[in-house]
Amino acid sequence: MAAMQQPEVIVDQAPSGSVMRVSGPLRTEALGAVEGAFRKVPHGPLVVDLGGLTALDTGGAWLIADLMARFERDGLTVELARADAVQAALIDTVRAVVDTPEMAEDERETGLRALTERVGRSVVGTWQAAGLILGFFGLTLTRLVAALARPWRLRRAALFSQMEEAGLNAIPIVALMGFLIGIVLAFQGAAQLQQFGAEVFVVDLIAISILRELGILLTAIIVAGRSGSAFTASIGSMKVQEEIDAMRVLGLDPVDVLVVPRVLALVVMLPILGFVANMAGLFGGALMSWVDLGVSPGMFITRLHETAVSHLVVGMVKAPFFAVIIGVVACYQAMQVRGSATSVGQRTTASVVQAIFMVIVADALFSIFFAELGY
Repeated sequence: MAAMQQPEVIVDQAPSGSVMRVSGPLRTEALGAVEGAFRKVPHGPLVVDLGGLTALDTGGAWLIADLMARFERDGLTVELARADAVQAALIDTVRAVVDTPEMAEDERETGLRALTERVGRSVVGTWQAAGLILGFFGLTLTRLVAALARPWRLRRAALFSQMEEAGLNAIPIVALMGFLIGIVLAFQGAAQLQQFGAEVFVVDLIAISILRELGILLTAIIVAGRSGSAFTASIGSMKVQEEIDAMRVLGLDPVDVLVVPRVLALVVMLPILGFVANMAGLFGGALMSWVDLGVSPGMFITRLHETAVSHLVVGMVKAPFFAVIIGVVACYQAMQVRGSATSVGQRTTASVVQAIFMVIVADALFSIFFAELGY
């Protein structure tokens, strides 16, 4: 019969604040009967009287701990009264291990002060994350140089496997992307240049756009979304399953085993993928120029020889830098996974977004740099 009893909550107003009297068995299966009462306790100094409790389990202790946390976030005091040693110890234990700082969406403060606080926290968090990524980049670069200085210590099987997965398997989608971009550029450029009788300059438009910028940039974006996300998901899953901890126990460095082969594979394969995208783009542009403008393949190649080499060199110089950015960001986010499948998904999303953003920023910096040099 005692198990059938329901807990009861009575809130009395006192000159010094509110007194909440909890009686009966406060167990998990009966929390629905009193959860609303716990949510509606008036704000102000509060005394929780547990003298009438006949039973308390972890669920009931969590309800009390959550109430105390909500009041304390608002700067209000909560005092436990007539709780025996076992009840007080259970509540303290739950308060120590339950994650209570996050507020529900409907409990978040509003107004200018709260907005300023959230913006400030975001700025500080972004600055700290940038410092951590920079530190991880330095560590990866050090291990990469050490591996290249002692090539016999490279894990060739892992390196070739990642080169196949991140490079060879990506050739079809990269080539198709480059081909379609070349067609679109030629078609759109023709529509504008025909108005001035300058159709032949569509070759220069395609060469500058694809060889210098779009070919390698769009290839890097595809690799970031395809291979970068795969890096984060695979290493993150290993961390969830505690395989990385097992590596450390065996004396293996996760950076040497997992990060260096992936980054080095991208450094080798991204220039190749960029070159494939450039060739496919030029082929698509030449085909559309021939069909739409009557620019013969011979004339296209002749015009291309005059400008192609310098633009191709400028584009290819960017490829290794983009590869390092994508690999480091992807592996760094994987190392930040914290013990759940949800964390793996969140870090994978963050990896793709950050890698694409940083690649675009790096491309802008390269454009300014080469413009200053006159290339």
